[in-house]
Amino acid sequence: MTLIGFHTTFLVQHWLGDQGMPRRYADYLPSDGFQPLNVVSTIGAFILGVSMLPFVWNVFRSWRYGEPVTVDDPWGYGNSLEWATTCPPPRHNFYELPRIRSERPAFELHYPHMVERLRAEAHIGRSHGPESGDVTRADDVSVRT
Repeated sequence: MTLIGFHTTFLVQHWLGDQGMPRRYADYLPSDGFQPLNVVSTIGAFILGVSMLPFVWNVFRSWRYGEPVTVDDPWGYGNSLEWATTCPPPRHNFYELPRIRSERPAFELHYPHMVERLRAEAHIGRSHGPESGDVTRADDVSVRT
C-alpha cells in the first residue's frame, strides 16, 4: 500500500512537472488542465497516509505490549558488528575494538564451534590452487596438463 501511495503521489507530480505545472503556487487556473492529475496525486497522498496506520499501530502495540529483548542477538545468527555487542548496546558500543577476521565477525564471536565446522566443510572438494595445475595469475603462461 505504501508503494502504491508513494508512486501515485509523486510519479503523478513528476508528470505534472513535465506538462509545465509550476511548483509552489497556491492555486491554478482551470484552463491549465492540471486538476485531474492533481486529484489523482491527492488520492495517492491519502493512500500513503493510510498506509502509515499499520506502522503506527505496530509501534504502539510493540511499545505497550511487546516483550523486552533479553538476549544480545534476538535473531540468533547475526553476522555484522551491531550484533557483536550487548543489547541494548552501551553508549560507546564496545569496551575494546573487536578484531575482524572475516565478513561475519559477530557470528564467529557467538558461535566459534560452528565456525570451525563450517570452515572445514567449505574446503571439501578439488583444489584450485597452483599445486593442482590451474593457472592462477594473468602472467602465467602455463596451462593445466
